[in-house]
Amino acid sequence: MTTQYGNQPTGHQPHGTPERAATGNVLSIVAMVLGVIALLFLPIVFGVVGVVLAIVAKTVRHERLAVPALVVAAVGLVGGMILGVVVSSA
Repeated sequence: MTTQYGNQPTGHQPHGTPERAATGNVLSIVAMVLGVIALLFLPIVFGVVGVVLAIVAKTVRHERLAVPALVVAAVGLVGGMILGVVVSSA
């Protein structure tokens, strides 16, 4: 059906249509925080969970901050293990 104004969208949603939820970067931010925590405490646990959350944020949720979160979590995992070895051997 065409109108005299053409078929241009008005930007209004029909009554009763739920608004689109804003997609956030929640998983990415949690993965970054876990990566930073992994530097100091239990890198095997916090680092691995951070990497898994970052991968889920990238592949499933397509979050903007997923790649930096993956880097931070991986650095926290590896850096925490290296720091643990250095501190325990000193």
